[in-house]
Amino acid sequence: MKKTLLSLFLLMGALLLVACSSSSDSGEGDASGTESSGDSIKIAGIFSASGGAAALGEPEMQTLKMLVDQKNAGGGINGRKIDLVTYDDKSDQNEAILSMKKALTQDKVSIVIGGTTSGNSLAMLPLAEQNQVPYISVAASKQIYMNENGQARKWVFKMPQDDQQAVERILQYLKDNNLTKVAWLNVANSFGTGGHEEFVKHMENYGVESVIEDEFEATVTDAKPLLTRVKKANPDAIIVWGTVQESAVVIKNIRELALDIPVLASHGVATNQFIEVAGDAANDVILPTGKLLIADKLEASNSQKELLIAYNEAFTAKYNKPASTFGAYAADAFSIATKAIEAKGNDSAALRDYIEQELGEYVGLTGTFNITADNHMGLKPDSFAMVRIADGKWTLEGK
Repeated sequence: MKKTLLSLFLLMGALLLVACSSSSDSGEGDASGTESSGDSIKIAGIFSASGGAAALGEPEMQTLKMLVDQKNAGGGINGRKIDLVTYDDKSDQNEAILSMKKALTQDKVSIVIGGTTSGNSLAMLPLAEQNQVPYISVAASKQIYMNENGQARKWVFKMPQDDQQAVERILQYLKDNNLTKVAWLNVANSFGTGGHEEFVKHMENYGVESVIEDEFEATVTDAKPLLTRVKKANPDAIIVWGTVQESAVVIKNIRELALDIPVLASHGVATNQFIEVAGDAANDVILPTGKLLIADKLEASNSQKELLIAYNEAFTAKYNKPASTFGAYAADAFSIATKAIEAKGNDSAALRDYIEQELGEYVGLTGTFNITADNHMGLKPDSFAMVRIADGKWTLEGK
């Protein structure tokens, strides 16, 4: 069975590429230009493989390397090997900027995949725009692919569903379950503030009101003073908007204070590492996520199901652990990059134009993408499922 799924994974057009071991996570490797080298295609992967966002960035890095190795083992792209240059930005924005600069100006890559966190992606994208190289982000904020005027950034694409879609999916759940008075708590960074902006913008449309809005630091170790204020506000539900480490701390404290109300989280905790870190406190947390975590529960007719199962089988066989939703973002980015390279070679402008204008409908792990000139993400809200953690497992939530 495993061999069958692995073969399917290698054959399905949605996932075939990314991650050569020609350079280490330090990013040091052949820095020759892609056009002049002739015999290889240069791609950069920049992820938070260590530091505070490692639970997200490590599976992204691992996925990219696995897929590049597979692609190169099969002869590369149009007979040319992929030269993957990888950087670990250590969950630090300055490191992310430095890595992006090296990838573009020294390594001369044709396309960049990465930016694990919204803050790092936002810090990196100006360099992609200045150097006119396509950048496919694996972070969530709507600001990554839309500028302040609501227009698509020319050189930037994004794989995860954005914060607006995640917030509206949560708000719809609250409305459906008559949970109208809500406490909103977000991490104090660009991911958190982006989610908060969308919550404030859309909550009234769903008949939801906030009884308290506050934030916590990404380095939080004790949120009980904040949660004491939340308890006094007497909400029907709490939304904790952050990623794995900080959300786990806050939710553990919610359980310790015996706040017996529904707890909803962002798609930033949609990984098994969250369950490992939060322990029993993770049980009954509800959140929107892509469908990898509940792939075995999808209908057989679902266009993503075989791809999701095959990816999980291949990743588990390679790394001896389940695949991650965050790794799936990197897989989709690589698959789209590969399709562009197969069609256009490694000219950055042609790659950008292909992704925007010629990719068309593309079924990936995260959802069905329809990228256009106006929308450099291209996912619909139905790419999300609402899930509940029960007994340490991911289960589909009824509404």
